[in-house]
Amino acid sequence: VEEALGAAGPFGRGQRRLTAFLVLLQVYVACQSMLIVLVGAVPKYHVDPEGIAASRAELARHIHFASNFTSIVTEASTSFSWYLIDQEAYKVSLASSLFFAGLLIGNITFGPLSDKLGRKPVCISGLFFDVIFGYVTALAPNYDIFAVSRFFVGIVNGGMALVSFVLTQEYVGKSFWSFTGSLTNLTFAVGIAVYALLGYCVREWRYLAFVSNTPGVFFLLLSFMLPESPRWLYSQGKTAEAEDVLQYIALGNGKERLNLKLKPSAGTLRQDESAPGMLNLVKHPVLRWRTVVLMYIWYVCSFVYYGLTLNAGELRGNLYLNVALSGLVEVPAFPLCMFFIEKSWSGRRRTMTCFLLFAGFACIFTMFLPMNAGLLLGPTFLALCGKMMVSAAFNILYIYTSELYPTVLRNAGLGVCSMSCRFGGILAPFVPSMKSLSPSVPFVVFGISGLSAGFLTLLLPETLNKPIAESIEDLQSPRYQVLKNEEAE
Repeated sequence: VEEALGAAGPFGRGQRRLTAFLVLLQVYVACQSMLIVLVGAVPKYHVDPEGIAASRAELARHIHFASNFTSIVTEASTSFSWYLIDQEAYKVSLASSLFFAGLLIGNITFGPLSDKLGRKPVCISGLFFDVIFGYVTALAPNYDIFAVSRFFVGIVNGGMALVSFVLTQEYVGKSFWSFTGSLTNLTFAVGIAVYALLGYCVREWRYLAFVSNTPGVFFLLLSFMLPESPRWLYSQGKTAEAEDVLQYIALGNGKERLNLKLKPSAGTLRQDESAPGMLNLVKHPVLRWRTVVLMYIWYVCSFVYYGLTLNAGELRGNLYLNVALSGLVEVPAFPLCMFFIEKSWSGRRRTMTCFLLFAGFACIFTMFLPMNAGLLLGPTFLALCGKMMVSAAFNILYIYTSELYPTVLRNAGLGVCSMSCRFGGILAPFVPSMKSLSPSVPFVVFGISGLSAGFLTLLLPETLNKPIAESIEDLQSPRYQVLKNEEAE
């Protein structure tokens, strides 16, 4: 398949169009992922001195919110007032946790499903339900329906994003995987800033949820034009269909019809065989230890990323500017990734190790800075630097993980790793509360986690300029081992 993609064009005009569509989809994914940040924001308010209310309805007569924006905290429907403050404030965090729990389930289910059923149908189905539940969120008559809809949005949003990322990799030649992977994550970061701009322009939370979800309709309609992954078709033994897709890519690249014939892979499935399942990640000794190490690194990246985001949320100033900065601070990390991971003296493994170590040291060094210092001299600056570093590691991790798994198990491997990543996102909000022991304790926890993941990365093999395994058998084939050993020397 790799040689056929080279003949069709590893990254021609047609593939650039496909990649652009899937990359822009990340703006929609980012808006859905960050929705609770503005929709669940707490505006300034005061309660009348005599307003010690025994019920929500009574509280509605005595509470006064600032009128610069609305959120689910201020929602007062005709039948029931939400007013998520004081004893009810935990519900905003609960809705956020339910979204992450949904991402966890989506990563577990969508990866193996797309390995069995194909990338395209699973991606389209996920996008369809993402749009549906997104509108349910905007129209939710009460908090319970809002929270449940966020849970289901998490399932389909996380699963669809995972499959679309794999598609951006499998449409192009391996030499462009790092570029398309970096572009995907860069667009997600820009999508956070786009969402902040939308929030600045649309201050009513229901309209904001509606407007943020509407681009999904256009992406859904256009997604039916996507071809199936030629790598997946080949791994399933559907060589004729894989050849048709490769011809489609070649024509899209402005080339004449190719004269190509794919040879069946040693690991190609026969009709009476089922696709390799997630258990193969445990059965195969090479994949077993690789998966354990990767799961921990994914967990740490998510744990540190979301933890630093919460700590950086203490920035004083404009709410919308702070949300935009939390995305834009990641942008410089991506060109750095794309430069270093393609160099023979750094590669994937060493670059990711360095970024994780830098993130860890940035967090630990905050304990030596005064908490009341300015932005450039205080812990907030180092926290933002740490977030930039861990964002860079996250970017490399998607690319690196894709290259460490054979095609038949790539989505399953990414799904399992992303599952552990979600645990990091769920646990991260609890760490800032440890500042009651000492203001530097949360940063030390994040720092130690980053350092440990950085050193564990050294246990993984380098994948730069190495052959991509199409099947499990390829991991043990003489050709793969010879090339692997030659690259190691």
